[in-house]
Amino acid sequence: MKRISVILALLVFVQISSSAQAKNPVYKDKNAPIESRIKDLVSKMNLEEKILQLNQYTAGMNTNVNNIGEQTKSIPAGIGSLIYFSTGPELRNAIQKKAMEESRLGIPILFGYDVIHGFRTIYPISLAQACSWNPALVTEAAAVAGKEANLAGLDWTFSPMIDVARDPRWGRVAEGYGEDPYTNAVFGVATVKGYQGKNLSDPFSIAACLKHFVGYSESEGGRDYHYSDISMQSLWETYLPPFEACVKAGAATLMSSFNDISGIPGSANPYTLTEVLKKRWKHDGFVLSDWDAIDQLMDQGVASDRKEAGYKAFMAGVEMDMTDNIYFQNLKELVAEKKIPMAKIDDAVSRILRVKFRLGLFDEPYTTVVGESSRFLQPESKAVAQKLAAESMVLLKNNEKTLPLTSSVQQIALIGPMAADKQDLLGAWSAHGNENDVESISEGITKEFGNVARINSAKGCDFDGYDESGFAEALSVARKSDVVLICLGEKRGWSGENASRSTIALPAIQEKLVVELLKAKKPIVLILSNGRPLELVRLEPLADAIVEMWQPGLCGGSALAGILSGRINPSGKLAITFPLTSGQIPIYYNMRQSARPTSGKYQDIPTLPMYWLGHGLSYTTFDFGDLKLSASKIKKTGKLTVEVEVSNTGTVAGSETVLWYINDPACSISRPMKELKYFEKKELAAGAKTTYKFEIDPNRDLSYTDATGKRFLEAGEFDVIVNNKKVKFEVTE
Repeated sequence: MKRISVILALLVFVQISSSAQAKNPVYKDKNAPIESRIKDLVSKMNLEEKILQLNQYTAGMNTNVNNIGEQTKSIPAGIGSLIYFSTGPELRNAIQKKAMEESRLGIPILFGYDVIHGFRTIYPISLAQACSWNPALVTEAAAVAGKEANLAGLDWTFSPMIDVARDPRWGRVAEGYGEDPYTNAVFGVATVKGYQGKNLSDPFSIAACLKHFVGYSESEGGRDYHYSDISMQSLWETYLPPFEACVKAGAATLMSSFNDISGIPGSANPYTLTEVLKKRWKHDGFVLSDWDAIDQLMDQGVASDRKEAGYKAFMAGVEMDMTDNIYFQNLKELVAEKKIPMAKIDDAVSRILRVKFRLGLFDEPYTTVVGESSRFLQPESKAVAQKLAAESMVLLKNNEKTLPLTSSVQQIALIGPMAADKQDLLGAWSAHGNENDVESISEGITKEFGNVARINSAKGCDFDGYDESGFAEALSVARKSDVVLICLGEKRGWSGENASRSTIALPAIQEKLVVELLKAKKPIVLILSNGRPLELVRLEPLADAIVEMWQPGLCGGSALAGILSGRINPSGKLAITFPLTSGQIPIYYNMRQSARPTSGKYQDIPTLPMYWLGHGLSYTTFDFGDLKLSASKIKKTGKLTVEVEVSNTGTVAGSETVLWYINDPACSISRPMKELKYFEKKELAAGAKTTYKFEIDPNRDLSYTDATGKRFLEAGEFDVIVNNKKVKFEVTE
């Protein structure tokens, strides 16, 4: 009887425990370890529920012309993710409520959107941000963007783009951080930190998504979505390093690329998606396809139908299908046919759930609703926008100290299609930016100079076309003014996705306007707003000064005006080379040496570009001392410090960025003529001097990678290069 009583007691205990666990399963216990919660939840899911988690649909109004697809009218309660096109949390919360209360297990939906350089407070385009050489400021901007996005109902952004881009004909060059792998890595990490904060579950943090994995920027001829011929050596030395740095910094997710990488598309590439990302780098988040990228595997010639496309993408390592609906329609059958093992499904679902748990969505699935005036365009957010805009602008030319404008300038001619324009200053991928919030060049100039000079305005011409009827008025305005500000550039849709151009020159009508205004015989300041490097071979000789303001977002007008007046000393330097002509493309600072260095050049155009990466002028002058080494010879396991003293020899304070390059003159694998390894920006008062330091770790800074991704360090001579100064040192065994 005693034994029977014990057995009955145990059965009752098990029944009570089972009942309690059913009411309070481990996955709902916020105090349980995340991995335990994931394991518990996956064990309770059926196949249909798992497959739904691997799909992403849309909600709200889609206004992106490049992303036109079937809109899901009825959103399944168990869907994994939604691209959320609205600007308020109310709709989001209503959809989330359906997921939490109407799905069997109450799994929250992950809401994502393209927040590239701001949500409502729009910052300069990413290419411009890199020209600030101020990663800390970029982190601030990303944090603001993340907060605004989070308050609007988002958990996730499809940013940053860290595609190393060396062909400015490719429109998406505007979205990344230029031509250098190290620069893309540094600013990519800075952006990830801004979005994700110290912890993904912190208030206002959103998950980052690195894109596009990998080599998308190498599309042939700069033509978007095209084939990219990338050797394994190039893959490892150029295109993968920024992704590796950002994965190590904790980036939650990645987006696969559209391009075909030497015969195997990025969205069906097991080497990059699984061997490199998951096995070597140990990334435990998930990979999302780009818009319809899985379906496009058929267009790329590697899948005969949607089912095969889904099989190849999933088995390669794409866990979530953006809008194709291919996974939803085909994975169940592929599992039944034993082509896809259940363990692979479970791993993919676990990766998606891991991000949701880390974001805290299971514990706090809803967004707190606050008024729009408390969500967007806060004064401190706009202050960051204006500072970043100012630091991103680059003074390309300044003959005879044309700038800053002095008090002798009594009348200013403000001419050109960009002068009063607002919408195009936002740039591509400007999320929910509103042109009514943008400060135009004209408004900034008027605010800065309106009380001390007369502003004479004329449009002159449109951005393109052949109408020269406005030339006469523009010339009249120029003749009665002391200086001519000519505002030219690109419309926002001329760069960005699906915005490839055969030439990076401005339309002829804009160049003709400058030629016409030469007749006024007044100093000409050329102001450029664009999303890519421009061909300036005909315009540069005509201008006394040139300011590259890029597409600066909301607060570019005052930032530019401050530079023109001298209230702000320009400190931007190019993060991408400006070719002299489109015919020089590709041309970038870290090219390799050729077999015959003095031969093999184009016979009809010069060899050098208009401006190299790192070019940028100031209103003060900086003197660089000699480079000083802590030792002339070190072992591979040693450390080396290089110093350079920089003096502000001018009459005004200014910020100077020192770019540290290394060169390995002789290596078993040929290396670029110079490689950027470190940079630092400091402000110096007039007459002040400071020391910049670069601490060289040989294994980090001097090693190189082979075609398998293995890093190696060879003994021998190396050069450190700063501002055209060079010093040699030796690395020994």
